[in-house]
Amino acid sequence: MRPIDLARGHRLSTQAVRNYEDAGVLPPAPRTASGYRRYSERHAAALAAFLALVPGHGHPRATAIMVAVNADRLADALDLIDRGHAELVAARAIVDSVETTLRGLTVQAWTGAPVAIGPLAHQLGVRPATVRRWEDEGLLTPGRDRQGHRVYPAADVRDAHLVGQLRRAGHRIADIRLLLDELRDTSDPARVTRALADRRRALDARSRAMLTAAAALDRYLGAPAGR
Repeated sequence: MRPIDLARGHRLSTQAVRNYEDAGVLPPAPRTASGYRRYSERHAAALAAFLALVPGHGHPRATAIMVAVNADRLADALDLIDRGHAELVAARAIVDSVETTLRGLTVQAWTGAPVAIGPLAHQLGVRPATVRRWEDEGLLTPGRDRQGHRVYPAADVRDAHLVGQLRRAGHRIADIRLLLDELRDTSDPARVTRALADRRRALDARSRAMLTAAAALDRYLGAPAGR
């Protein structure tokens, strides 16, 4: 196949196909006497595998997986795939923890008056220094009273409970921050419930994409080297 033949099958430009080969996503293509690339069914299988990997693993990791496969580093490729699945499991666990925590929150946590750092830390069973550290890491955004003391509005009280639960479950700060960014400024429990349902559906879609990608990559690994 010519580059344009391979590109048309996936609605890509010929330059994109050449770029993928240069990046190691595709195995090196033989050249004609005039220097033109010639692709085979094996290249088509490699491209299909890469494009299937992207929705589930993201472009950088999909690229790294294909580069490892094409360099005969299958163990490295499988490690990258396993890391993607582990991240998905962790993301599901976060949603589970958040839903459990929210069910335990009272109306006061959603609509109550601002709380000082001492009472909030007591509610959470942590030290005030821990709450201040969460603020430094961008997880909480308290206001200040006239004396300059921290006061935590209802949204931050809710978020503090979420952070406490997620940290006790061992989740990373970066993952918690991403989730809170999605839920921030939402004072309606029903809206938060819908947001979490949307997130779970997105995780389900990613899981399905990983399943599709695994099948496509397996077909590529089984493709004869000479075709």
